[in-house]
Amino acid sequence: MPNFGWCYSHLSHDRPPLTPHLMTLTIFLQNVLNGLSIGSVYAIFALGYTLVFSILGIINFAHGAIFTLGAYFTYVLIGGAFGFNGLLANAMLPVKMPFAVAIVLSGILCGLVSVVVERLAFRPLRRQRADPLLTVVSSLGVAFVIVNVIQYLVGAESYTFPADTYGNLPPAINFGTAENPIPIRSVQIVIFVVSAVILTVLTYLINATKYGKAMRAVAEDATTASLLGIDTDRFIVLTFFVSGFLGSLAGTLVGSSVSIAGPYFGIGFGLKGLAVIVLGGLGSIPGAVAGGLVIGLIEAFVPGEFSAYKDAIAFGLLFIMLMVRPQGLLGRSFVQKV
Repeated sequence: MPNFGWCYSHLSHDRPPLTPHLMTLTIFLQNVLNGLSIGSVYAIFALGYTLVFSILGIINFAHGAIFTLGAYFTYVLIGGAFGFNGLLANAMLPVKMPFAVAIVLSGILCGLVSVVVERLAFRPLRRQRADPLLTVVSSLGVAFVIVNVIQYLVGAESYTFPADTYGNLPPAINFGTAENPIPIRSVQIVIFVVSAVILTVLTYLINATKYGKAMRAVAEDATTASLLGIDTDRFIVLTFFVSGFLGSLAGTLVGSSVSIAGPYFGIGFGLKGLAVIVLGGLGSIPGAVAGGLVIGLIEAFVPGEFSAYKDAIAFGLLFIMLMVRPQGLLGRSFVQKV
């Protein structure tokens, strides 16, 4: 998992040393913003899982591959060049797009890929009323196809976004004073702001628009919604598109902050996303947001010497939640009808 920590090496040695109290406050504030930044990305990514689960009642394991694809798309659109391996070795686009345009276009492309995944891996089995487990296996197969296609095209090496990805922003912004600085990486602030905007727009979309109301109706009872005149297939396609868009955004934000660590970049994040939605409550949109922020904040406060065990902490929380409250933080208890 990515490390959003801050390195103090750039600070001037001429400044008086920070007192233990101020240093503790600085580290605390940095950890909080670290946690909010990565937690908000977890939330965006997990919402893609949640939207599909709320409609179909199954986990789309291809979502992690869409996450990876989104990072690659944005990298190419902003003018990034590929390495020496793969079918597209040394290739790059003749034009370089601004990051804001590239991230939106990448989201649209991934949304369309997600729709294709729905058509190929979900719709045929849904129409045959196949066992949901078969759909899960089908989506997992699609995920590996996407990942292997990426590796065939661009190789398995890592790619780092250009230093000027976010324009002329300084490497860090000081939220303290000249004497007592509290430097926060600019990329963290961008990630948090973008994530907050996306979560706000999505909340409005689901709670205050016809699409959102229809989606919730389909999630509640697809058969009844269809009898009421709602085109369930259309809204399932729209849900997959939004899910792919969110996966692409999450992949781009993480990739631009750290790097694209090869085609299997999204697999670990996919597993973390599962922990988030179970912690928050399967099918609960507020739960996905809460679960992402909780895991992000907890990971941020893990001491550096134990950073290799952050994933274990996340899945430890998942295990405890399943034992204590199986429906998650904000999920509903399911009553099985007989």
